[in-house]
Amino acid sequence: MSKHTLSVLVENKPGVLARIAALFSRRGFNIDSLAVGPTEHPDISRMTIVVNVEDLPLEQVTKQLNKLVNVIKIVELDPVAAVRRELMLVKVRADAETRGQVTEIVQLFRAKTVDVSPDAVTIEATGSSDKLEAMLKMLEPYGIKELVQSGMVAIGRGARSITDRSLRAVERSA
Repeated sequence: MSKHTLSVLVENKPGVLARIAALFSRRGFNIDSLAVGPTEHPDISRMTIVVNVEDLPLEQVTKQLNKLVNVIKIVELDPVAAVRRELMLVKVRADAETRGQVTEIVQLFRAKTVDVSPDAVTIEATGSSDKLEAMLKMLEPYGIKELVQSGMVAIGRGARSITDRSLRAVERSA
């Protein structure tokens, strides 16, 4: 099995996320990461879906996704030809004694301190899964109090946009 990142343009309508997630569920695929948000066009949302699956079953799911009415376009993003990021907020134990050491780790990973209390520091970090995991390993000895992480978002490198032609197709069909 291998990880695949799909960028799926969909109509920005209620129920689309549920139908797409259900399609993966029916096929027995676990979604490793899912992020959904608006695009530069208010009528279109972009889903970034990361799944760990073989190529042939993924091709079958992609064909079924294309049959859904609200799906506009599906592109598999090559990791080398895409910018991929995740967001993580992590609350770490940090008293007056250890706060300096935690701050050094934050700076090392180009993260930000977004909240400070007498006993804890909240850190915001963005980057690849590997970068975020490495930062967590460095912070673990201080004590992770709380952690939340977004799904991956990804976009192709270069000037090409998958929404340009897709928007024109949606406008023609409306």
